[in-house]
Amino acid sequence: TQTEKLYNVVLDYAALTGEETVIDAYSGIGTITLSLADKAKHVYGIESVEPAVENAKANAALNHVDNVTFEAGLAEEVMVEWSKEGRKADLLVVDPPRKGLEGQFIDAVLDMKPTKMIYVSCNPATLARDLALLAEGGYTVEKIQPVDLFPQTNHVESVTLLTLKD
Repeated sequence: TQTEKLYNVVLDYAALTGEETVIDAYSGIGTITLSLADKAKHVYGIESVEPAVENAKANAALNHVDNVTFEAGLAEEVMVEWSKEGRKADLLVVDPPRKGLEGQFIDAVLDMKPTKMIYVSCNPATLARDLALLAEGGYTVEKIQPVDLFPQTNHVESVTLLTLKD
């Protein structure tokens, strides 16, 4: 139930019109990717675990979603490569592991300059560190919504919406 709430916050923050190109980094089996695809022009998922990428592709086929592309690889390496290629995105969604974003990933984001970014985090310390770096690069935190996926523990997920300053 709470996962659905978290995904609904992501979709609400995304406010997609159907014309956007989206990158979903750390996409796992594609659940966030596929939920965004219904309202986006195209969504690219990046995931380092190859069996998860295969599951994501199978999930897309099973749900008849054809406007998604999944790439196997480390998010920081794929983002640097895509940045060098000049690939652009209107929205970037990240759901990194507890260690947060790698420095080269943040550098690639600041080079690509997506207009909006949604950061799903399970670690307030690394979220704060990464938000400070993104703020230095021109992003503003618009809102943050905690979602309690793990009741009666000290763990909480949070969804943060950032926008690029003009």
